[in-house]
Amino acid sequence: MSQFRALAGVLKGGGRQWLRGPGGPAARRWFDPRRGCSSEAAVPAAVASSSSYVEEMYFAWLEDHKNVHESWDAFFRKAQASGPSAEVDERRPSTLLQGRALSQTTDMAQKVVEDHLAVHTLIRAYQIRGHHVAQLDPLGILEADLDSFVPSDLITSIDKLSFYELDESDLDKTFQLPSTTFIGGGETTLPLREIIRRLEASYCGHIGVEFMFINNVDQCQWIRQKFETPGIMQFTNAEKKTLLARLVRSTRFEDFLARKWSSEKRFGLEGCEVLIPALKMIIDMSSAAGIESVIMGMPHRGRLNVLANVIRKELDQIFCQFDPKLEAADEGSGDVKYHLGMYHERINRVTDKNITLSLMANPSHLEAVDPVVQGKTKAEQFYRGDTQGKKVMSILLHGDAAFAGQGVVYETFHLSELPSYTTHGTIHVVVNNQIGFTTDPRVARSSPYPTDVARVVNAPIFHVNADDPEAVMYVCRVAAEWRNTFNKDVVIDLVCYRRFGHNEMDEPMFTHPLMYKQIRRQEHVLKKYSDKLIAEGVVTLQEFEEEVAKYDKICEEAYTSSKDGKILHIRHWLDSPWPNFFTAEGEPKSMSCPPTGMDEELLQHIGEIASSVPVEDFRIHPGVTRILRGRADLVKKRQMDWALGEYMAFGSLLKDGIHVRLSGQDVERGTFSHRHHVLHDQEVDKRVCVPMNHLWANQAPYTVCNSSLSEYGVLGFELGFAMASPNALILWEAQFGDFHNTAQCIIDQFISPGQAKWVRNNGIILLLPHGMEGMGPEHSSARPERFLQMSKDDPDLFPEFRGDFEVQQLYDCNWIVVNCSTPANYCHVLRRQILLPFRKPLIIFTPKSLLRHPDARSSFDDLAPGTKFKRLIADEGPAGTHPDQVKRVIFCTGKVYYELAKERKQQNLENDIAIVRLEQISPFPFDLVKAEVDKYTNAELIWCQEEHKNMGYYDYVRPRFLTVVANEKPIWYVGRDPAAAPATGNKSTHINELKRFMDTAFNLSAFEGRNF
Repeated sequence: MSQFRALAGVLKGGGRQWLRGPGGPAARRWFDPRRGCSSEAAVPAAVASSSSYVEEMYFAWLEDHKNVHESWDAFFRKAQASGPSAEVDERRPSTLLQGRALSQTTDMAQKVVEDHLAVHTLIRAYQIRGHHVAQLDPLGILEADLDSFVPSDLITSIDKLSFYELDESDLDKTFQLPSTTFIGGGETTLPLREIIRRLEASYCGHIGVEFMFINNVDQCQWIRQKFETPGIMQFTNAEKKTLLARLVRSTRFEDFLARKWSSEKRFGLEGCEVLIPALKMIIDMSSAAGIESVIMGMPHRGRLNVLANVIRKELDQIFCQFDPKLEAADEGSGDVKYHLGMYHERINRVTDKNITLSLMANPSHLEAVDPVVQGKTKAEQFYRGDTQGKKVMSILLHGDAAFAGQGVVYETFHLSELPSYTTHGTIHVVVNNQIGFTTDPRVARSSPYPTDVARVVNAPIFHVNADDPEAVMYVCRVAAEWRNTFNKDVVIDLVCYRRFGHNEMDEPMFTHPLMYKQIRRQEHVLKKYSDKLIAEGVVTLQEFEEEVAKYDKICEEAYTSSKDGKILHIRHWLDSPWPNFFTAEGEPKSMSCPPTGMDEELLQHIGEIASSVPVEDFRIHPGVTRILRGRADLVKKRQMDWALGEYMAFGSLLKDGIHVRLSGQDVERGTFSHRHHVLHDQEVDKRVCVPMNHLWANQAPYTVCNSSLSEYGVLGFELGFAMASPNALILWEAQFGDFHNTAQCIIDQFISPGQAKWVRNNGIILLLPHGMEGMGPEHSSARPERFLQMSKDDPDLFPEFRGDFEVQQLYDCNWIVVNCSTPANYCHVLRRQILLPFRKPLIIFTPKSLLRHPDARSSFDDLAPGTKFKRLIADEGPAGTHPDQVKRVIFCTGKVYYELAKERKQQNLENDIAIVRLEQISPFPFDLVKAEVDKYTNAELIWCQEEHKNMGYYDYVRPRFLTVVANEKPIWYVGRDPAAAPATGNKSTHINELKRFMDTAFNLSAFEGRNF
C-alpha cells in the first residue's frame, strides 16, 4: 500500500492519478484529469511497464510539459534527444515511439518509478527503525535495545544503497518527497544524499523515536512533524540558561549530600542529574497548557532531589531526616527518607500560575505506586469536574528493570483507556540505568527496550541520551504537548547510568567491572553542558561559578538551620492532606460516632427505587424483573436482604452528599447476580440505567464500574482514589475473596501500614466474598487469618475502657475487620465508615450463600433511628434469657452461625447452648466479649469456625479470649482440622467435615476430661 501511495507522488501534477478502487489490493483505478474518466488497471508494476501507459504519459507531456512531474519531463526530453530523429517535431510522437526507442522509454520509466519507490521505502525504514542505531548510551558501550545489529534497510554506508537497488550515482539525484515526511521543511524534493542526512539527524542522533506502531495517522504525522522538521529542536539563550541553572541545582544537591553524609544510603541521582530539569520542563509546559495539579509517583532513586528541586520541600526538613538522634514527634513507625511523599502548592515561576505538586509516598516495592497515583489523579479530576484531564495530570517515574519486569506496570497501562479509570494521559519517565540491582539487562528482560510494554496502548516512546540535556528537554517538551493534545500516555526513556551502585554503600565493580571503569572516566553532564554554553557565549565562566556558589550557599544555610532544635514531624511529609477534616494538629475533631440508623420514610423511598426502573420505555430482562419484584415484596414487608441492605447504605449516603464508588470485577451485576445496580435495555445496545443515580434530584453521584481483570492494579487505583477525599465511600470488591492474593502488595505495603508509615488516613473498603460451601479450595476462603495477623491490637493487654470505647478502639487500630451476618449490620458498618471522625481501612468478609438465605434477613426496625452497628450479636433466644442454665457458649462469626443455629434447633438444645456472633473481629470487642462471658458463668466456651484450624480466626481470637477470662478458663476449638489447602474439592468430603464439627459443637461431653 505504501508503494501505491508513493507512486502517486511520482505522478503528481499530470497523467493518471492513483485512487482507491473497489477491487482490493490487486486492482486500482487510474484517473486521467485531462479526460475526466477512470479505468481499471492492474498493480502499479504492471502499469508502469505498460507501453500504453507510458504513451499516455507522453501524450500528456506533449500537450504541456507541466502536466507531468519534473522527473518525467526530464526523462521525455532525454528520450526525445536519443530517438531515431532528434530533429523531429516534438508534437509528432510517431517516430519516437517506435522500435528500440519505445523499449528504452519503457525501461527508463520503470527505473524512475522504482527509484522513487525505493526512496520512499527508505524514508519509512528510518521512521520505523532509526531508533535502533540512535546514539542513546552516554557511556558508548551498550546498545539501548540490547542488540548491536544494524537493520539492513538503514543506509549507514554507501554499500547499503544496494539494498534498494541504488548506487552512489543516485545520491545527487533529486527525488519527490512523500506526504508522510517533514524532512523537506518547505521543499517538496531533495537530493538523496540530503534525504539520508536529514533522516539520520531526525532519527539516529541522541533521540530515538518509536511511534510507527501507532494506528492513528494524525498522531503519527504529529510526531513526524515534531522530529523531522529541520531546525525545530532549537532553544533560546534564556532557555539554555534556565536549563543550566536547574542542572546546577540537581548536581550540587547530590554533591552536598555526598559530602555531608558519605556513609548514608540516599539513592542519589548521580548519572541522571538531567532528570530534575526534565521534570521541571514537563511541569512548565503542562502548567502553560492549563494544568493546575500534578500527581507524581516514583521509586527511591532521586526522590530526595525531586523533593528538594521539583516539589520544593524545605531543604532543612530534608536534611533533618539524616540526623540519627532525631526523635519522631508523631505516633507511628515512620519510614525511611527516600520513601516519603509530599504535597505543596506554589507558583510556577515560568508560567506565573499556581500549581499543586504531590509526590506519593511509596515503599521499596517500586512500581506498586503506579495505580495508586492513577487513582488519586482520577479522584481529583472527578471532584474538580475535569472530564478531559485538562486541570489534573499524573507523572510516573520508573526504573528500567522494574518497568520491564513488574506486571503491575502492564495492569496500570491497561487502565489508561477504560472510561471509569482513565486519567486522560500519563507522562511516564523511565530512568534507564541500563542495569537492575546487579542484573545485566540482557538477562533481565526479553524485549529490546524496557519500555516495550507501553506499546500495548499505542503510547509513543521517546528514547533519549541523558548526557544531552537539550535533547532531553526537547523530548520532555514534546511529551507534554502530546499529553495535552491527545490525552494519551507517552513514555520518555531516559538512557543514563548509575555513577555509584544500586546505593551508595554498594560495590558495582563486583559484577560490572567494564561498565564502571567507563563510568569512572565519564565526564559529568554539568561539566559537559557548562563548557558547551561557555563556548557558545551563552554564559561566562564567572556566571556559571556564581550560580554554583549561590546554590551551595543555600544548602549550607539549610544544613545549619536543620540543626537548630528541629523535630521530626512525619505530618510534614503528608502527600494527601484533607483540609478541614482534622484539627490543625492532625487530630479528629471529636471522638464519637453518631447512630447510623435512618427514618422509615427514607428506607421506603430507597427501597422503592431499588425495586423499580426509574426510566421510561426501558425494557429489562425477565429474570431481572423477577429480582426487582422480589425486592418490592421485601420492602412491603419492611424487610431487606443483603442487596437491599447495601442499597440502603449507599442511597442514604448519596442523599447526604457522599460520593459512593464501587469498583471491581463484575460489580455492576454482582458475581452472584444479586446486585444489579446497572440495568441493561434488552432492545437498545449500550443503553443502561443506574437506579441509584435517580434517588434524589440533588444527590451525590454514584459510580459503579466493572474493572479489568486485575486485582493489583485496580485495588491500588481505588486506594489512590480514596486518598483524595474523606467524604467519599470507596469500595473494591473481589470477584471471590481469595482474589486479593494477587493484590497482596497493596494490602501489605499501603493499606495495613499506611497510617503508621506515612500518617495517611484512608477509608478504602474491601468486600471479600467468603465461605466454605463445597465449591473447592480456590473460591472459598478470603484468608481472614492474613488480615488478622496484621492487626496491631495487643492480644495480651486488656484495654482500658475510657470515653467512647468503641470509637477509641477504632482510632487506635490500623484497620477494621468484620464479618457481618445480617443485612442491617452490613448497612450500619458501611454508614459508620463515613460517620466516624477519622478514616480507617475496612475489610468486610461478605457472604455468598447468605445473599439469598431465607434466614439472613433484617427488618426495617434494625435500621431505625438510634440504632447502630453491632460489634457482637448476643443470643436472643431461650439461652439468652436463662444464662445460668446454659452449659456451653459457642462464639462464631459469619455464615457458620446459620448452620449452628439450624443444628441446635434440630437437636433441641436451644436452652442448653447459646450462640454468640462476633460481627467485628478486629479490633477485638473486649468489652462485649467480657460481658457475654460474665453472663454465662456456668458455661464452657467454644470458638467454632468453618475454616481449618490453622486458618480463619482461631489463632487471633484465642489469646484475646484468654485475656478476657484472665487465663482461668479454656476456649475450646471446634472446626476443621489443620490443612494445607483452604478447602476440599470434594463435595462429599466437605459435607462430612461439616457434619463432624457440628457433632462436636453440640456434644456437651466432647471436652470433658481434656487438659487446658
